[in-house]
Amino acid sequence: MTNVILFLNSFFSYLLVFAIIVALVIVACIFGVKWKKSSDAKKGISGQPNMPDTVNTKQ
Repeated sequence: MTNVILFLNSFFSYLLVFAIIVALVIVACIFGVKWKKSSDAKKGISGQPNMPDTVNTKQ
């Protein structure tokens, strides 16, 4: 019985560490996207591809 308790204690400890790491990765991704959008807005980049207004069909 002691071995089972020790195993579960260790298992939940690693599970908690894993959950914290996953949460930090998610927060980092959210901050990264916001930072990129802010940077693009300051530079005047819309994030949309630049398409020509007209198409020249004469060759």
